[in-house]
Amino acid sequence: MLPVTPGTWLDFVGLYLYLAGFIVGLGAVTVIDLHGFLGRRSSYWTEATTRTHKVTKPLIWAGLGLAVMGAAIFNRHQAWSPRLGAQAAIALALVSNGWFLSFRVSPFLLHREGEGRAAELLPPSWQKKITVSFIISFLGWWGELGLLVWQLVAPH
Repeated sequence: MLPVTPGTWLDFVGLYLYLAGFIVGLGAVTVIDLHGFLGRRSSYWTEATTRTHKVTKPLIWAGLGLAVMGAAIFNRHQAWSPRLGAQAAIALALVSNGWFLSFRVSPFLLHREGEGRAAELLPPSWQKKITVSFIISFLGWWGELGLLVWQLVAPH
């Protein structure tokens, strides 16, 4: 059995939270992004997206919070590096993107639902904005995960 130090336990907790954040957040992102993609041309999937986002939105925020908290703990002894800088920049982009989705897109969808228009296709201008958001979300979450994997397997 390997010796366990207090730092090792903290590393374990940090990495566990970090990975849990990806499981929860990236899982929810994948679900809502797929719904949104299908909803571009389908009234059924447009309505499903409106309903689904009520569940995925808090999960995405929880996942992002867990990942950031885990990253802070796991990287607490790391010197600032281009990799950490890239991860911080991506996290800020994900927070900004989440803000847009939570405080612009979500109220728009909920308002339409309240008017009984949840199944109507979104206007092209909103579809374009949401597509850009999807790209930021997809590249951001998968990029963050890729940088973590690189950190874990790359020689130090």
